Amino acid sequence: MKIAVVGAGYVGLSNSILLAQQNEVVALDIVPAKVSKLNQREFLIGDTALTLKDYLKDKPLNFRATLDKNEAYVGADYVVIATPTDYDPETTTFNTQSIEAVIRDVMVFAPEALIVIKSTVPIGYTHKIKLVLGTKNVLFSPEFLREDRALFDIFHPSRIVVGEQSLRAQIFADLLKEGAIKRDVPVYLTNSNEAEAIKLFANAYLAMRVAYFNELDTYAAMCRLDTRQIIQGVCLDPRIGEHYNNPSFGYGGYCFPKDTQQLLASYQGIPQSLIQAIVEANSKRKEFIAEAIIQKNPKVVGIYRLLMKAHADNIRATNVEEIVKQLKANRIQVIIYEPILASQEFLDAKVINDLDDFKHEADLIVANRLTHDLADVVDKVYTRDLYGKDE
Repeated sequence: MKIAVVGAGYVGLSNSILLAQQNEVVALDIVPAKVSKLNQREFLIGDTALTLKDYLKDKPLNFRATLDKNEAYVGADYVVIATPTDYDPETTTFNTQSIEAVIRDVMVFAPEALIVIKSTVPIGYTHKIKLVLGTKNVLFSPEFLREDRALFDIFHPSRIVVGEQSLRAQIFADLLKEGAIKRDVPVYLTNSNEAEAIKLFANAYLAMRVAYFNELDTYAAMCRLDTRQIIQGVCLDPRIGEHYNNPSFGYGGYCFPKDTQQLLASYQGIPQSLIQAIVEANSKRKEFIAEAIIQKNPKVVGIYRLLMKAHADNIRATNVEEIVKQLKANRIQVIIYEPILASQEFLDAKVINDLDDFKHEADLIVANRLTHDLADVVDKVYTRDLYGKDE
């Protein structure tokens, strides 16, 4: 069976690897350098729990990458769309133009192929786009991958959800299930609108949990209480659990900010207060962090890493962006250590790629997450990290 996967980010690439164990998979991307590396088996994805290098060194994969639409689409039985859908604050919805462009291309190159949208979309999108573009060959299947554990999660899925109650939906779910290491994966076939809502509400709940423990930490810090003691006591309740409870500078990254904004926009005309509160709580947390740093009267603040996850490669919507802006608005010099950045400036702040130089130049180092790299300068590190872990 031939499967084309459009978009070679962590969602598209993880799905490609899973499916290429038993199927012919062609990944279509628009970046020549990325395509070249993929064809050399240099898989551009980090994973703290299961590395591609170790797992796939002896694993045969029927996989190739291409820039050519014809090569990707012609003869494909399935086309999986994993292109970015950024939230547009002006239109208050996701930008889905890349999805529509792919659907139009597939209708020309492979009109019989079943198109599976893995990109996150607004509630009601799949039903609407089938009517607008005049095709029935589209369904939505949400992805539940953590950015730094995407490969682990694709092989050990918590559940497989497909937004159509049909035989073809079951067949696609079976393809995903077949490639997984985990056995007895729950498969849930729903209506398309409900599948889209599952994705947004799941991420909103996780964002809410981040916001909750951050607000707990804000209270403890301002009242001079021990955050760790409170969190540990709260989380011993099995209904709450000792997971996803590490204070941070706020949720960020590619998914949570845009998905909570999209869900909030979906509530237009519907009574709500919690979803709005999640979004606002995240902004308040960043204000608190910035003010706490300002109160220390630093001359040079060093931002240690922009990444939301230690093994990720994505700095979109980093949770320190607003903090940096507030520091600079207070005329505090900011420098940034982020080795994945090629530029010498980010957010109008100087980027230093030599860690020793960065440590020497900064008199206060701000770290969302502590790592062993900072062990020798821990006395000048500001963080709210209690457990030294990403979740």
